[in-house]
Amino acid sequence: MLRIAWQNAAYCQAYWCAGGWRRSLYGFPLLLAFAMPNPASPPVLSLRHHRPFWQFWSARLLLTGGFQIMGVAVGWQMYTLSGSALDLGLVGLLQFLPRILLVLVTGTVADRYPRQRIVAISMLLQALAAATMLLANSGVGLAVSRELIFGLSLLIGTCRAFDMPTMQSILPNIVPPALLPQAVAASASANEMATIVAPALGGLLFAFGAPLTYGLNTLMFVAGVVLVLGLPLPPHVADSRKVSMDSLLAGIRFIRSRPDILGAISLDLFAVLLGGAVALLPVFAADILHTGPWGLGLLRAAPAVGALAMSVWLMRHPVQRKVGRTLFASVAVFGLATIGFGLSTHFLLSLAALMVLGASDIISVVIRGTLVQLETPDDMRGRVNAVNSLFIGASNQLGEFESGVTAHLFGTVPAVVLGGAGTLLVVVLWMRWFPSLAQRDTLEARPG
Repeated sequence: MLRIAWQNAAYCQAYWCAGGWRRSLYGFPLLLAFAMPNPASPPVLSLRHHRPFWQFWSARLLLTGGFQIMGVAVGWQMYTLSGSALDLGLVGLLQFLPRILLVLVTGTVADRYPRQRIVAISMLLQALAAATMLLANSGVGLAVSRELIFGLSLLIGTCRAFDMPTMQSILPNIVPPALLPQAVAASASANEMATIVAPALGGLLFAFGAPLTYGLNTLMFVAGVVLVLGLPLPPHVADSRKVSMDSLLAGIRFIRSRPDILGAISLDLFAVLLGGAVALLPVFAADILHTGPWGLGLLRAAPAVGALAMSVWLMRHPVQRKVGRTLFASVAVFGLATIGFGLSTHFLLSLAALMVLGASDIISVVIRGTLVQLETPDDMRGRVNAVNSLFIGASNQLGEFESGVTAHLFGTVPAVVLGGAGTLLVVVLWMRWFPSLAQRDTLEARPG
């Protein structure tokens, strides 16, 4: 009891001592007030008043926002240079490859070294990539080319391979376990808010010039570094044990020993791998919906609009019962929305389909993220989250490559429609192969 009281006192002290200038970044005060848990069941500590979490939330907002702005600008420039859907897919592949090649290294690094420094170094390198594109578009030094974009995409992919599992591992260190489900949903809202605002802002700024877009991109990453380094984390305890293949593979063994976790993250992998159409949005914007960079920005933001609305709902009404059924139903809706988007030729209808797609996807994100964090010990979170991030990356970047290849072979619309149908097939198969997940009732960690 004394230990719990001391922890809660430390959380409160960290809240009052954290910086005040970042308050403007916390965003949507009224929305957050609506999103907080019902007072009828008060938590150990209100997430609304937990400033270290909102500092983390703001850092994630900047990190994701910077990545999204870079994605809009680079995607539009690549398609302008080559006019090839395959090249768009290759950008996604280059951003994903480091997660495969470094998956055992990134998790071990996140468990053995200070997590704040890892994220800070990653964001600084991404700031360098954005600054390089700024100079290239300003006519200073390098010229914008396919090769430059491919090279920077590889650098960004390497940075993301380190910062994604590390950021996920930081979250349980700054909030008490009782608040973790709400914190996961709120953290996801930062990701979705950035995905709403950043692509639209990136597309708008790009219309006034690429240097302005990449200049803002650089500043966002630098500001994120300041926030991350200021997080009040517990002192890092160095692991003196020698790194071995056994320790490197510990995360994979842990996931295999938990069928529900394995089923949840692999469901997301294959469903979004087949159903993802984000890489083809420049093609839809230019050739099917006949819009420009501003339209591409809105299309990229649309899934996050639905996801943000759903994450706000989940912050106030977290999934507590029938977890498995809710998970599979949400992925099925994701597949149907993908098919609807692929068949649409009207801009507003396409936006609506993407919003439904995002709303259904965030349910899977929150359920999977909460399961992983609640059932993983802290000294293994880096390795487990590295594998989880690999699955997430495969469902996004590798999914972009898959979409580019299928669009190149069969056409843009057939590729998206077939992908949505494949997602529905995955739902049916996973319900049969992971019956315990389909029948799971609650999110609470199980012993063993």
